[in-house]
Amino acid sequence: MNTSKNNSLLLIILSFAAVYIIWGSTYLFIAFTVEVLPPFTLSTIRFILASLLLFSLTALLKKYQAVTKKQFLNAVFAGVLFLGLGVGSVAWALQFVDSGFTALVISGQPLIVVLMMWVINQKRPATQSFGGIFLGMFGMYLLVSQKALIAEPEQWTGVFVIFCSMIAWGFGSIFVSKSDMPKPQMTNNAIQMMSGGTILLIFSLFFENAFSFDFTAVPSTAWLALSYLIVFGAAVAFSAFNYLLTQVSPEKVSTSTYVNPIIALTLGWYFRDELVTSQSILAVCIMFTGVFFINSTPEQSKNLLRKLKLIGRRSV
Repeated sequence: MNTSKNNSLLLIILSFAAVYIIWGSTYLFIAFTVEVLPPFTLSTIRFILASLLLFSLTALLKKYQAVTKKQFLNAVFAGVLFLGLGVGSVAWALQFVDSGFTALVISGQPLIVVLMMWVINQKRPATQSFGGIFLGMFGMYLLVSQKALIAEPEQWTGVFVIFCSMIAWGFGSIFVSKSDMPKPQMTNNAIQMMSGGTILLIFSLFFENAFSFDFTAVPSTAWLALSYLIVFGAAVAFSAFNYLLTQVSPEKVSTSTYVNPIIALTLGWYFRDELVTSQSILAVCIMFTGVFFINSTPEQSKNLLRKLKLIGRRSV
């Protein structure tokens, strides 16, 4: 019995490590890879191969269950939103903006979701969420208004595309929360990755002339980075994320919102000499506070304010 609990605890710890570190590192690996591979072509290879890997694991572990037509179509639509428009757009934007900066902008995703739920579901946010939305938007302004980071027209285009990807991801989140999806989750992920990879293949054919691209000129380091994105960034991290959703509360899983940008910012600074400004640090602190108020209960928010007051009194 104790052995079973210990194994379960170990899996939870490893899954958190995967979601925190692997997802935080994918920004860096994508940024490296788009230097030599077209972004849509890169994302096509990544998700189609990852889907084939997950389909193979589903068959090997005998986890397959019959999928209805409605479930299949729902998974396809979700994959187009999440991976085709969401992740694929981010890969395109990373041609022009820093990986750490991109992760910081995307950390404001909960703000987008709350606003979209207000518009789509007519679900008015809780009173404390309005404060979180204000803080998040102010932090976002501080982040994108830095001329040292965003000055050229193509950089502003990259920021715009990132915001579009956040809207696609937010709409996908709302859609999935109300839809009948395939089971088990591994099958669901595989279908989503295949559909996302398929729409990205269409993008690559129309916008990047993928068939005429010289893949032999791509260095081995780029293929290694792409392999990491396929195996770890897609298959392992997504599986770990979904495993955590079955073992711990969603609030604990959502802590990746705070950790991923810090990982991405640190790796971008260390490996790519990306600029980290004091204004970016201030902006992300304000945004994280806003996201906390959105994700927390009123009692949790009050406890945080009490602790901040105590810290302030001690410092005085």
